[in-house]
Amino acid sequence: MKIFYKTRATATGGRSGHTALDDGSLAFDLVRPGSGAGGVNPEQLFALGYAACFDSALSMVAQQMKLAVSSKTSVEVGIGQRAEGGYALDIDIHVETTGIGADEAQKLIEATHQVCPYSNATRNNIDVRLHVTTL
Repeated sequence: MKIFYKTRATATGGRSGHTALDDGSLAFDLVRPGSGAGGVNPEQLFALGYAACFDSALSMVAQQMKLAVSSKTSVEVGIGQRAEGGYALDIDIHVETTGIGADEAQKLIEATHQVCPYSNATRNNIDVRLHVTTL
């Protein structure tokens, strides 16, 4: 694989610690979900990245499919305990489109799910559900 870009982040203290990009451009205090403390949790950070990546991939795929479409992508990331032990993520991707019909929108998000790097990383490992709304 040809690598186009690589970044590095370092965390200390786990879910109740701190994480930062090694270049110093972004840093967060981390908190456990539901703790009520100020900060963010890893699932929120994953949701931010996945939403941005998927929406960008969607624009690229729409261009390849010659579709004039506008989109907004939201990603919900949940965490839970697996029946066989350990923990796993659970993901819902919600895409709102304007400019195309429901059938085209469904084909577009399914094609996007095949090329998005986050989708490729999670495939066959995390439950991911796709939802599309046409406006």
